[in-house]
Amino acid sequence: MKEKLVKIEGMTCVACVRRVERAVNKLDGVIEANVNFATETLMVKFDDNLDFNIIKNAIDKAGYNVVLNEKRVTLKIGRMTCAACVRDVERVVGKLYGVSSSEVNFTTETLNVIFDSNEVRVSEIKKTIEKAGYEVLEEETLDEGIDRKREERKKLKKRLIVSTIFTIPLLIIAMGYMVGLVLPNIIDPIKNPINFSIIQLILATIVIIEGFSFFSIGIKNILKGSPNMDSLIAIGSGSAYIYGLFAIYQIIQGDMSYIMDMYFESSATILTLITLGKYLESISKGKTSEAIKKLIGLAPKTATILKDGKKTQINIDEVAVYDIVVVGPGEKLPVDGVVIEGLTSIDESMITGESIPVEKTVGSKVFGATINKNGIIKYRAEKTLDNTVISQIIKLVEEAQGSKMPIAKLADTISSHFVPIVMMLAIIASALWFIYGKGAVFSLTIFISVLVIACPCALGLATPTAIMVGTGKGAENGVLIKSGRVLEASHKLNTVVFDKTGTITKGKPRVTDIIAEEVDEDELLLFAASAEKGSEHPLGDAIVKEAEKRNLDLKKVDNFEAIPGCGIRASIEGKEVLLGNFRFMLGKEIKLGEIKREANNISMKGKTPMFVVIDNVCVGIIAVADILKENSKRAVTTLKNMGIKVVMLTGDNKNTAEAIAKQVGIDNVIYEVMPGDKALEVKKLQGKGKIVAMVGDGINDAPALAVADVGIAIGSGTDVAIESADIVLMQSDLLQVITAIQLSKATIKNIKENLFWAFGYNILGIPVAMGVLYIFGGPLLNPMIGALAMSFSSVSVVLNALRLRKFKPKY
Repeated sequence: MKEKLVKIEGMTCVACVRRVERAVNKLDGVIEANVNFATETLMVKFDDNLDFNIIKNAIDKAGYNVVLNEKRVTLKIGRMTCAACVRDVERVVGKLYGVSSSEVNFTTETLNVIFDSNEVRVSEIKKTIEKAGYEVLEEETLDEGIDRKREERKKLKKRLIVSTIFTIPLLIIAMGYMVGLVLPNIIDPIKNPINFSIIQLILATIVIIEGFSFFSIGIKNILKGSPNMDSLIAIGSGSAYIYGLFAIYQIIQGDMSYIMDMYFESSATILTLITLGKYLESISKGKTSEAIKKLIGLAPKTATILKDGKKTQINIDEVAVYDIVVVGPGEKLPVDGVVIEGLTSIDESMITGESIPVEKTVGSKVFGATINKNGIIKYRAEKTLDNTVISQIIKLVEEAQGSKMPIAKLADTISSHFVPIVMMLAIIASALWFIYGKGAVFSLTIFISVLVIACPCALGLATPTAIMVGTGKGAENGVLIKSGRVLEASHKLNTVVFDKTGTITKGKPRVTDIIAEEVDEDELLLFAASAEKGSEHPLGDAIVKEAEKRNLDLKKVDNFEAIPGCGIRASIEGKEVLLGNFRFMLGKEIKLGEIKREANNISMKGKTPMFVVIDNVCVGIIAVADILKENSKRAVTTLKNMGIKVVMLTGDNKNTAEAIAKQVGIDNVIYEVMPGDKALEVKKLQGKGKIVAMVGDGINDAPALAVADVGIAIGSGTDVAIESADIVLMQSDLLQVITAIQLSKATIKNIKENLFWAFGYNILGIPVAMGVLYIFGGPLLNPMIGALAMSFSSVSVVLNALRLRKFKPKY
């Protein structure tokens, strides 16, 4: 029996308590369920074989929420050699009580675990992994990881060199007669058969010792019931070696029929070729994380700060918030901050992808890892190294590279059963040929060939390598993709919804028209600007700036209130001032008269009219217009050419919305949408079967970004919008939306190619190794050819994934 105490959200009364208890108690396997309303907790006792997720789902269906103390950790795992190891680690960790998700990325050698910290500890997870035969590596920096991989590659290279040195003469001795080579008398198979046998045994044994890790890992995995690729190699190569020992015994006994069938050369060559494949694979895999290496290499190692009025050079990780940093021409900025002295231009291409340097003056924000082009500046540090924009980008890319795609599940499922199935097929095929009368040597050839040609590694590498390269390439292009799921979902998009202000337009509107009635123009602007001073809306900011431009002294405001999606209300000098759109005026029952026609004319030109009301009398209109971004029209045209439906979502009135939409070529406009209803509009499109991306930049876009199939935030937007989004565009350029979609399509295409070749290789290779071609008069597969094919199948998958590095968006 298990006991679990969990917190429940959403209960408001005793009736809720009874409802939760009833929902849980009626489940099969639940012994007792008691809710404490005061502490909002549920104590539940249930059978060991009942999954707690069933209880959680029952509570969710009852309308309440189970709050688990969930934690997420990423562990670095060593000793994994193939996709079967991946499934083994996921399986043993996933079985732990309290673990809700366990995902291994073979390429990055990382395990992402989500677990309830009340039920299981990280130390228990680590012990479980180690008990399964794997190693939990200490947390390491990217540089440390690169150094470790370099050392592993050096060891593989040494093993390959030694194995090759001893395998080549072994092949010459064992098979030289096939090409007419004459051996010295001392090792001639006719004159000195025992010497001929012993020299092959010595050479093969040296190669076996050099590749002993295949045997130690492979046999251990067989004994614990989870065989992997090393197990196949160990059995295949080991069987050939043991048969060779048997052949030597027979030769010593005087049976010379074994002299040309000792199989030592197959045993050694299999190990050498597999080592060659692993070495080439390690070189190729090293190239997949180059984007991360480039990003980390951008940050300088030191920073110059002012301390007691003097310049002092310190390590970059010692820079603290509020330090005054000094940066000269050509130098990199160490951390993010705000300029307090100086004028310069800064190359921000490493963050935004924009090649043109950006001018910076006092008050401008600057970012770590960017390059100061000319002037000397002083700036106040606002973030430490760990919290800089470049660090956040690196973190996002690393998380994305460690994630899995839904498409990978098929490969994972097959990989988990792959090795046992191959071992069964090898045994069945060799047994059938032996029964058919082909003899022990022929049957052994079949057995070894099947084992060494099968390749679960290609399946395991197909998806993660492409994700690594794809997300890295996205980062290089200023497109941050947060997970593999998002990368996969993006290629299916058929509808893109754009917010207007700050997304299609620059979000920096200006006052274009002032139409005054009852009061003069400046007084109208003065009351409107005074009221808007407390607002954070870009339209309000435009009105305030216009008043400042005219040197108007703003009045004191009392009782300010912002009504989202409508306007504002304020008290100024005892007068009630309303400023907002037509819907706001309608709700307040304000008579607009002829001025309504003026407002319609203004909105037909793509401008936003705002009515100004003083003490329930409309005294005029202030019109504000935003400027379109340079590439908005081009982005919309490209999306439509790609067969994607484009929709604009805005709170503006119909006339203004349609005027802006017409300028950029958008045919589908949803206007007068309240901020809280944007998510609802996205859901309506999804209800029609559309796969929707929402592109926005503001706080009011966050719910819509979260509910969309893919949420895309403009990087210059708010932190809330960026946090809610699946993809972050580092520039305010809508062409990056196309980059994200095209990159997704290219990555999925690459993954499908990888999976096709990985599956195809095994589907074709294994039957050939089993002797299917031989049945119809074709050749019998030599185990050494099988080993060569196995090695290069993994390498080919990684090399194919690396082609994504050549990706270039097409607009």
